[in-house]
Order: sequence, then structure tokens, then C-alpha cells
Amino acid sequence: MLNPSQCTLYSGGMKGAEAEFGINAERWNVKEVNFSYKGHQMERTKDIYVLTDEELKQGDVSMAIVSSRMGRTYAEAEKIRNVIQSIFHMVNKGHQVFAVGWIQPDKTVKGGTGWAVELAKFFGRPVSVFDQGENEWFSWNGVQWFKDLPLICHRTFAGTGTRHLTEQGKTAIKELFERSFGKPSQG
Repeated sequence: MLNPSQCTLYSGGMKGAEAEFGINAERWNVKEVNFSYKGHQMERTKDIYVLTDEELKQGDVSMAIVSSRMGRTYAEAEKIRNVIQSIFHMVNKGHQVFAVGWIQPDKTVKGGTGWAVELAKFFGRPVSVFDQGENEWFSWNGVQWFKDLPLICHRTFAGTGTRHLTEQGKTAIKELFERSFGKPSQG
């Protein structure tokens, strides 16, 4: 079992799943880094790292590639560009990726969360999604999703997901930390 104080969560501090990952990281004494950029409104304002324009460009990718990989188009492509760019930094820094959302029939995950999952697959990172429709965890084996009860097994991990977090999603994040680290160090 990893010592949580030697681990780092990379996230975006947004309302919902990302804020909940941060709350749990704090309870278990896991270091937290929340990536942001100019004009980004966050719920979680602890341990913010504001990406420079140059750093954002490192995560730049053609919206045509994003659309192709995700199997959908984005009407406001320029508006979502900074989100896509900051997600790159979360996944690039976190060896393991955990997300909360909805797995779709085409095996992608709904919304911006889906880009983090697709990047994790592309980078060959272990990735697990708590599907709020099924109320179960699933992990990717390189071909398909399978039911799983994942553990945080690496010192760096990314936590992301929907802004529309259910109580079951909240519980799933808490139980992920409990399975991985035991009882919390704080409340």
C-alpha cells in the first residue's frame, strides 16, 4: 500500500468530480495540484498551478483530431481549447487516471472528461471510470471496459470527471481513496 503523503493528485479543481477528488486528497494528506489558466473559474482553489500560454500550447491538439477520437464535433471549439490543453497536463503528470462520468456505447466517455480518458488510453496509462449510469467502476484493458474495483497504485494520478456528480459518484471517489490508503488522516 502506498503512503498517501508521497502521492500527488493532478486535477482541474472544477465543480463536481474534480473538487471531490481534491477534498479526498486533502483528507488523506495527498499532495494536490490543480491546473488552471487565465479566466478559468474553479471551485477548488487549493494548490493552483496557473499554466502559462506557452505551457497551454504544449497540450494543443487539432480539434479535428479531438473530434475524430471522440466521435463527435464541438460547436464551440475555441472555447473548449484551453480545457483540452489543461487536461493534457493532468494526464501527462498523472501516471494513473481516474474519472467519473458516463461510458457511452462507442466506448468513449461523455463530455470533456472523455478527452482525459482518451489521452490516458493513447498514452498507455492505466485508466478507470466510475460510470454514474451503471454505478460501477470500469477499467480499460486496451480493447474494452471491464468491471473493476481499482486502486491508486502510482505516486502520481489524475482525478477528473463530470460537474454533475451524483451521491454514488461522491461515494465511489471516497471508497477509491479508502481502498488505496486505508482510513483518512483527517476527518
